[in-house]
Amino acid sequence: MLVLNFKYISLRLVLLAFILFTSCKAENIDSSIPTNLVVEINALDDGSGTVEVMATANNATSFEFYPGDNISEDPLLNTTGIFSYTYTTTGLYLSETRAYGTSGKYLSKEIQLSVQVGTDTCVPSNPVDGYKTPLCYNDMNLVWQDEFNGSVLNSVNWTHELGPACCNNELQYHREENTSVAGGYLTIEARKEDFGGRNYTSSRFVTKNKQTVKYGRIDIRAKLPRGQGLWPALWMLGSNIDQVGWPACGEIDIMEMVGGDATGRDNTSHGTIHWDDNGHSSYGDHYTLSSGIFNDKFHVFTIIWDSSSITWYVDDVQFVTADITPAALSEFHQNFFFIFNVAVGGNWPGSPDATTVFPQQMVVDYVRVFQPN
Repeated sequence: MLVLNFKYISLRLVLLAFILFTSCKAENIDSSIPTNLVVEINALDDGSGTVEVMATANNATSFEFYPGDNISEDPLLNTTGIFSYTYTTTGLYLSETRAYGTSGKYLSKEIQLSVQVGTDTCVPSNPVDGYKTPLCYNDMNLVWQDEFNGSVLNSVNWTHELGPACCNNELQYHREENTSVAGGYLTIEARKEDFGGRNYTSSRFVTKNKQTVKYGRIDIRAKLPRGQGLWPALWMLGSNIDQVGWPACGEIDIMEMVGGDATGRDNTSHGTIHWDDNGHSSYGDHYTLSSGIFNDKFHVFTIIWDSSSITWYVDDVQFVTADITPAALSEFHQNFFFIFNVAVGGNWPGSPDATTVFPQQMVVDYVRVFQPN
C-alpha cells in the first residue's frame, strides 16, 4: 500500500519554488552594469610622484582613472584597470576610478592620495621670488590644501561672492572675471573700471559650506598689491555666521594690509581677532618688513591656532599671540571658513588717489592646513 507523506511533499514543493524564484531573480540581474568595484592604489615612495592603480569589477568592459579634481588632463582609459600616473607636484589629490559596463553606466570610487615629488619636502626650497614654507612638518599632518593648479578656481573648495561690496564703505564690485588661475598661482585683480554702479571691480570668494578648519597651522603664501586705497585680506569667519551674525561668529584675520606708498603702509601686515563681548571686541598687532614692501616678492602669512591661543607669523617670524582661553572668546573654539579678497577703498585704507596705479593684483601660491599627528 502506497502511503504519501504530504508534509514532506509540501516542504519539497516549497523548496523547489524558492529555488526556481531565486534562479529567476539571478537571471534578471543586469549584467551590463558593473558590480563589486575594488581599487588599490600604491604611491611609490621614491620621490618620483608615480602612483600605480589596479581596479577590478564584475561585468566591467573598461576603466577610467581621474588623477585629481584639480588636474585638467583627460582621464586615463583602458580595458585592464591597471594604470600608472606620475604627478608633478607634491600634494593631496582626490582621485576617482570608474568601471564601465556595456550599458555605458559605471561604478566609481574616490580615494584621496598623498603624493610626494622629491625626497626632502620637509625642507623648503629657497626660491628667488620670496619666502617659502615646507609641505610637511614632523609633528603635523597636512589635512587640506589648495595649490591652485589647473586653469580655474576649484569649485569643490571655493564659492565666489558676487555683487557690490556690502560693508566698510568699500568701493568695488565683485566679479568672477577678476579671478584667474594659471601656472600654479591664483590671482585676484583690482581694476579701475565702471561696473554695476561702482567705479572699481575686484573679487572675493569663500570656502563656506565646503572647507572648514578648527585649530592647526595655516600657511598662505602670497604677494600683495600696493598703493593708496588697496586693502587685501586673507581671513576667516566662524561657520555659524548665518545663525549668530558678526562679531558673535568670530573673525580671524591672518593677513590684512592697508596700502599706501606715501604713508609707508605697503610694508605692514596686520593680524587680528574680532569677537562679541557685550559688543565688538578685537585684539592683534602688526608686522613691518625690515626692507622692501609686500609687493616686491612672496611672503608666507601663518597662524598657529590651538585650544589656548592663536599666534601670527610672517615668514616664520612671530609677532603677536592672542590668549583665547577666557570664556568670552568661545567663538574661537569652533569651525571657521576662509575668505580671500582685495577691497578697494573703505573705512580703514581710505579711497584711492592720484598716486594709485591700476590694475593691482594679489597673487596666492598656496594655502595649507596642518594639524597635530
